[in-house]
Amino acid sequence: MKLQQLRYIVEVENHNLNVSATAESLFTSQPGISKQVRMLEDELGVQVFGRSGKHLTHVTPSGREIIELSRDILSKVESIKQVAKEHTLPDQGKLNVATTHTQARYALPNVIQGFMDKYPKVSLHMHQGTPSQISEAAAKGDADFAIATEALHLYNDLVMLPCYHWNRSIVVKKDHPLAKLKTKLQLEDIAQYSLVTYVFGFTGRSELDKAFAEEGLQPKIVFTATDADVIKTYVRLGVGIGVIATMAMDDTDTDLVTIDASHIFEASTTKIGFRKGSFLRGYMYDFIERFAPHLTKDRVEKACLLKNQDEVDEMFKTVPLPIK
Repeated sequence: MKLQQLRYIVEVENHNLNVSATAESLFTSQPGISKQVRMLEDELGVQVFGRSGKHLTHVTPSGREIIELSRDILSKVESIKQVAKEHTLPDQGKLNVATTHTQARYALPNVIQGFMDKYPKVSLHMHQGTPSQISEAAAKGDADFAIATEALHLYNDLVMLPCYHWNRSIVVKKDHPLAKLKTKLQLEDIAQYSLVTYVFGFTGRSELDKAFAEEGLQPKIVFTATDADVIKTYVRLGVGIGVIATMAMDDTDTDLVTIDASHIFEASTTKIGFRKGSFLRGYMYDFIERFAPHLTKDRVEKACLLKNQDEVDEMFKTVPLPIK
């Protein structure tokens, strides 16, 4: 059994059983990968992949377990390399962060600027995507960190640490009736108008749906997007009133009126996660603490020693989180 063979079966699964795409991504030949996979299966005495002729059709039950163990082994091998680099090149390396547009656009710029000033020899890459894409990138090792708010059940393979709470604001044009409302904004006021907000599964959207459901109201959602800037654009066009993360409003939005809705919707919590058992470089601990100052190296290390996510969540129950 060779590490190369384990890497091949993992990458074949990553590429949806497309051996040609796998070969291209690994800069090798399709016959070479097929041969090595067959040799591994012969050695183990089980099939990792089901086949129809020459085509792979599915991952077998035993193959599923073998691939998951192979991921763990390859992760440990990568950790060994990172330990060596931490001692030989402590301020050099790479950092891949997977997150949503809102985090990348509004929560991370100052963090990343300070980080890059301190670590000019660290290559930092930002990957934006859906919650499922973010969790998959981190679980497969394509991203060192996942930063997310929604669909946290997707991140079972990661240690997820709470960073901050945030809430929503209603965004309207200056001539909109809500901009001139004299009383405190209520959910009933919002329900009267067409809404422009996030796609389901993005940026705390579930709390919006929950608030309406609890009051027996049906939101009139006419337009959804993954990007707060797109939402604001369509508010300007008069499509509807916007419901976005408060932090997504900035000094350039002078033509819009922002109305606090923190008393209407429950706050959401953004978390940062990484694969269980990962070796974190010194600059990685630094990045985490820059993003969430309460996540000191000591706290992160203690969280990594806990058995499951429930214990991690319990650990941070008494830790006050900032509000953005």
